[in-house]
Amino acid sequence: MTSTDADATTTAAGPLDPGPVLFAYDGCELAGCAIEQAGKQLASGRDALVLCVWQPADVGFVPVGEQHFDAANAAEVHQAAHETAAQGAALAEKAGFRAQILTEEAAPTWKGIVKVAQERNASLIVLGAHRHGPLAGHFVGSVASAVLAHSETSVLIVHQRA
Repeated sequence: MTSTDADATTTAAGPLDPGPVLFAYDGCELAGCAIEQAGKQLASGRDALVLCVWQPADVGFVPVGEQHFDAANAAEVHQAAHETAAQGAALAEKAGFRAQILTEEAAPTWKGIVKVAQERNASLIVLGAHRHGPLAGHFVGSVASAVLAHSETSVLIVHQRA
């Protein structure tokens, strides 16, 4: 093995920095809880990407405050998604991360999350999962399930508290 081995995980200065944490943030309370929980589980000071995925017409996120917009107007939806991501970034910074705001137009939502994680070399995707199903909520929500099934990036799923 040579000192230029491509699989090396350390440098002379020490371990390589991990990629950023990607928070899939849709503005709901559970997404905020996922950021808070990750802040408790991960080292502070890490880079974070706070992503709000949006879709014209069926937006897929909860707008900040009492904001109203025309869901058929892509520019308005994009702006609302940006403001939602900014709210998530504020939560991430409060939890100890260095946050960057991102938005992505994608349908279905999980494809946008997986795409951005791959493009940005995220080391971890964090998202909240609503439980669905008749067995006391033992099934993970559809977006979380799809991200888990399709992502090559590690995924941390924070569950809704009963």
